[in-house]
Amino acid sequence: MNNPKKEFSRIYDQYINKIYRFIFLKVGSQEIAEDLTSETFLRGWKFFKNGEDIENVQAFLYRIARNLVVDFYRNKEKMRVISADSNRIEDPQPDPEEKAKRDSDMFLIRQALSQLKEEYQNVIIWHYVEDLSIREIAKIMEKSEANARVILHRALKSLKNKINDITLV
Repeated sequence: MNNPKKEFSRIYDQYINKIYRFIFLKVGSQEIAEDLTSETFLRGWKFFKNGEDIENVQAFLYRIARNLVVDFYRNKEKMRVISADSNRIEDPQPDPEEKAKRDSDMFLIRQALSQLKEEYQNVIIWHYVEDLSIREIAKIMEKSEANARVILHRALKSLKNKINDITLV
């Protein structure tokens, strides 16, 4: 590591959007997500500049981000991790009918996801939004790949049940 600032700058560029997106999906607020993302990289930099051995940078940053989100909700005494009313994801297609259906589906998924326990939310977001492999998720969670696979399976089953419960109401 010849130039730690340059190396960390590369890491920052590589992971900033992923970490921000993960935090935003958890807190549902752009301002809070920006603050927590900044804090994630500030804490990462402190370890990095001190020459700490970081085996898996991605897992390390996600663990910091996850812990900051937990601390945020612990301090705010909130029950829900994801707001079902968070900003809509805009579809560039102009078809209003398709857009209405997609918005409705996204609202339903967010609502159901917000009712899952945090571990299930995390694994679904990491796998399906961040496109992380089971191996990468296992490292972030500090679990075996088999255990991460089981958690993802249970999370999806729980999400499906929550969606069914919501649509039956």
